[in-house]
Amino acid sequence: MKVWFKLLAGAVLGIALGSFLPIGNQAISDIIEWIANFAVSAGRYTVVPMMVFSLCIAVYELRREGGFWSMLLKPFIFMVISATLVVGIGLVATILFPPARIPITQDGQVENISLSTLQNIADIFPQNMFSALVSDGVYLLPVYVFAFFVGLGLSYDRNFTKPVISLIDALSRIFYYIASFFSEVLGVALIALSAYWAFHWRGIGKVLSEFWSLIVLLAVTSALLGFIVFPLLLYFIVKNKPRPWALVYSSISSALCAFFSGDVNFTLPVLFRHMKESLGVRRRVTAVTVPLLTAFSRAGSAMVAAISFIVIIKSYSSLGITTVDIISIGLRALSISFLLARHPGDGAWIALAVLCTDYSQGFEAGYLILKPIAFYLIAIGTFLDIMLTNFAVYAIAKISELQEDKAMRQFI
Repeated sequence: MKVWFKLLAGAVLGIALGSFLPIGNQAISDIIEWIANFAVSAGRYTVVPMMVFSLCIAVYELRREGGFWSMLLKPFIFMVISATLVVGIGLVATILFPPARIPITQDGQVENISLSTLQNIADIFPQNMFSALVSDGVYLLPVYVFAFFVGLGLSYDRNFTKPVISLIDALSRIFYYIASFFSEVLGVALIALSAYWAFHWRGIGKVLSEFWSLIVLLAVTSALLGFIVFPLLLYFIVKNKPRPWALVYSSISSALCAFFSGDVNFTLPVLFRHMKESLGVRRRVTAVTVPLLTAFSRAGSAMVAAISFIVIIKSYSSLGITTVDIISIGLRALSISFLLARHPGDGAWIALAVLCTDYSQGFEAGYLILKPIAFYLIAIGTFLDIMLTNFAVYAIAKISELQEDKAMRQFI
C-alpha cells in the first residue's frame, strides 16, 4: 500500500471520528489534545538523529566533490525569490478578492509574542557543543549547525577520519530506515491529528460564517500555489523539462502531514523518504537543502499572516488600506518569513501576532479576532511551506544533476 494512501485513509478516518465526538465536553477535549500532541511527538521522534548524521555525511561528500558552496547558495537564492513571489501573490489575491470584515471581539488575553531573534541566534552556539544534540525536536537550527561543523571536520585528514566517516555514513542509513518505518505508520498518527482538526472545525461552527470568505481565499490561493503555480514554475525554470505532475503526486504525503499536523518537523521523515525513493534526489542534496529551507523559507506562513493582517486592519477601520500600507505589510511579512526557525508548529500564528505587535497603531491585539481559526491558519501556512520545500529541493537537484527520474508506479 502506498504511503500517501495510508496517510489519506488515516486523515479520512480521523475526520469521520472527529465529526462524531461530542463537543463542549472538556474531558474529551483534553484527551483528544493529549493524543494529538503525542502523535506529533511520535512523528518528530526520529528527526534529530536522521538529520544529524545525514547532514554530516552530505557536507563531507559535497566538500570532497567541490560542490559545497554551490549547494549552500542555491537554497538561499530560492528562498528570496520564492518568498517575494508567494507573499506578493497573496497580497494581490487579497486586493482582487477582498475578504469580508470580521466582527470585533474582546475575547482572549494578549500574549507577549516575540520572535526573540537575538536569543535564537545566541542559542545556535551553546556553551557546550554537545548540548545542541539535547534537543526537544522543536528548534533544530543548533542541531544543524552542529552537524555542519562535524561534516566540515571529516575533511581534515582521511587517514584519521575514514573510520568515523564510515560510521557516520552507516548511522545515517540506519536512522533513515528507522524514520522510514515511522513514515509507514504515520497514518495512525494522522487519525488522531485529523480528528483533533475536525473537532476544532466543529467548535467554530457558530461563528464560521464570519471567517468564511477568509477561509475560502486562503484555501484557493494555497491550492493554486501548491498544485499549479509551483509545478509550472518548475517546468519553465529547469532546462531538462522535469515532470511537474510527478512532483505534485509525490507531494501528497507530505502535504497531508503538513496540513493536519501544522508542524514542519513532523513532516520531515515523510519528506526525506519521498525525495529519495519517489523523486530520486541524492542524499547530499536533500540533507543540505531541507534543513535550510524548512528553517528559513517559511513564505507560506508569512503569506497567510499578511493576508490575515490586512483583513484585521479592514475589520478595525473603515478608512480602508493604502498601497503604501500593503507594501509595508508585504515587506514586514517577507522579513518575518526568514525568522521562524523556532516555530515549526505555529509559524503563521506567530507571524501574524508579530505583524500586529510591530505595526502597533492600536492593532497589537488584532490577531485575537482570528484566534478561533488559528489552527486553520497554521495548517494552510505549513502546507505551503512544505510544498515550497518540495518544489525547491527537487528543482535544485535537477539543476545540480543530482537526481534520477523514476517511473510514477515506483513512487512509495
